[in-house]
Amino acid sequence: MTVSKFTLPDVGEGLTEAEIVEWKVAPGDTVTINQVLVEIETAKSLVELPSPFVGVVGEILVPAGSTVDVGTAIITIHSDQAADAAAVPAAAPVPAAAPVP
Repeated sequence: MTVSKFTLPDVGEGLTEAEIVEWKVAPGDTVTINQVLVEIETAKSLVELPSPFVGVVGEILVPAGSTVDVGTAIITIHSDQAADAAAVPAAAPVPAAAPVP
C-alpha cells in the first residue's frame, strides 16, 4: 500500500497561503480522482480542491480553520493504485459558488 500526501497547491492567484474552510472527507472515506476533498479560502476566493488520487483517506493533517502555506501537506491518501492515479492530471481547482447575500 502506498501513502500519498496531497499538498496545498498554488490555485493560480499568486497567493502563498490559504485557510482550510471545510473538509468534505474524513479518515476512512474512499475517494476517487477529482472528488472534492476540501474547501479553502484565499484572499480572493473560495475554492474546492479535487483529489489527484484514488484510495482511502488516511489522515487529515491540517484541521479546518487553519491557515497553511502553499506546498504544505494537508491530507494523506492510502492506495494500491497511487502510481496509476498520479499519472492522471488533476482537474483545476473549481471556485465554489459565492454566498448569496
